[in-house]
Order: sequence, then C-alpha cells, then structure tokens
Amino acid sequence: MEFKVLCVGDVVASPGVERIRRSLRYLKQKTGADFVIVNGENAAVLGMTPDQAEDIFDAGADVITMGNHTFGKRELCDYMDENHRVLRPANFAPQVPGYGWGVYETRFGDVAVIDLIGRCNMDYTPDNPFLMVEKILSKITAKFIFVELHAEATSEKLAMGYMLDGRVSAVWGTHTHVPTADAQVLPKGTGYVTDLGMTGPQHSVLGIRPDLSIAKFRGDLYQRYQWADGPTKLEAVLFTVDTATGSCLRAERVDLYAETAARR
Repeated sequence: MEFKVLCVGDVVASPGVERIRRSLRYLKQKTGADFVIVNGENAAVLGMTPDQAEDIFDAGADVITMGNHTFGKRELCDYMDENHRVLRPANFAPQVPGYGWGVYETRFGDVAVIDLIGRCNMDYTPDNPFLMVEKILSKITAKFIFVELHAEATSEKLAMGYMLDGRVSAVWGTHTHVPTADAQVLPKGTGYVTDLGMTGPQHSVLGIRPDLSIAKFRGDLYQRYQWADGPTKLEAVLFTVDTATGSCLRAERVDLYAETAARR
C-alpha cells in the first residue's frame, strides 16, 4: 500500500491563507494525499496568528510547521503550547514555547514530524540541527518520519537529506520561498526536495510587492514591506511512501498556478 504526504511551501500573508482556504482540499483530493503538512510561518508576514492557524487546519492541514518568524506574533505562544499540531523548530532554545516534533495517529500508523531550522546565513545561532535530529530520532519508533529543515543554504539542506537517507521517509527544505526542481528519492530510499516554494502572491518577490524589493536593493529610502496583489499560487511536493517499509517511492511537484496571459 501507499501512504501519500502532501507538503506545502511557506504560506505568505492574507493572500496565501486565502489560497490555502480555496485550494488545499482540492489539491488534497486531486493527489489522494492522506496527510498534509503546511509551513505557516509567514501567514501574518512575520509569524502566524491563532486564527490563521485555525483557517489552515480547517482547510485540511494536519500539521503546521514554523521557522525563523515563529514568534512574530506572540499570541501564538499559548496556542502552540496547547496545540501539538503546530511545530516550531526543535533546535530553538529549550525554554521557548511550543514543540519541535510530534507523533500523530493515522490509519496507516504513527507519523512523526520533525521541524528544524538551519544555521547558515541565519540571524541567530540555534542548536546544531544535525545533532538535534539525532537526539530526536533516538526517541522515535514510528515507521513514517518526515523532517523539515527551514534554512537559507541549499548545501545545508542537501547535507541533511543525505545524512538522513534511509533513516526517514522524507526530508524537505523551506524558507527561501523559491521552489527547486530536485524532487527525488535519494539512493537509500528517502524522499527529498531542497525547497517546497511558497503559497501566496504569484507576481511578487517572495510574496512582497516587487517595487518594494527593488527599492531596497537599489538603496532607496526604506518602505515597509507589503504583500503583492493579483493572482496567487500554491507550491507543494507530494511524497508517496511504501507502507510496508516507510521508504519513499516517489517525490513529485504538485504546484498550482493562476492562469496568466501568454507572453509576447
């Protein structure tokens, strides 16, 4: 039998949340996904509110992962302490609110999800994710294990994928908001993609109005970032896992884009 897990890229701002509300159940049905994991750390641009989390869960998500903007909305702290289906990176300082990994019941058996954050080119230095994941794996007996690494450097994500190859069902990256074309099954049977991409404004720079990003890179006077208007997209990867072994059989992109006019 096959167990299908849909992993959705970073939800950005209100347009991203709305796209999740409109499209996630459709994509779940279209792909036959049995379990859905959504990165929600940018739902409020910097962070996510409890109401947005509820919207994402109501749309069909089973687990929401977070990243470097986990605590952008402090009202999420109590919510995370009470709701084990919202995960912040496990290698954050141990005294912060929330949980870094969890085990969830499905009709196929227990599913473990681990959320990690990278160290390369990030704004702080959390615990080493490579050492942290080893500690967590020693506590997990579930056959199906899925690991997200929220990181800037592609090399860091690739290294994590190869270190865990044959030991977990799938590893994927988030944070850069740009989908990568390397969805694959690694040699020992672990599904992998360097970055899922993002869910939100299609004609944007990482979800933000292009003119604002251009102005920043030009060195113009600072303006507060605003999300872009217009059509939205949903970028995701579907991992198909063998229920007998927990190994990944297929890793494939299942992105949804708005219709656009033909280019000249």
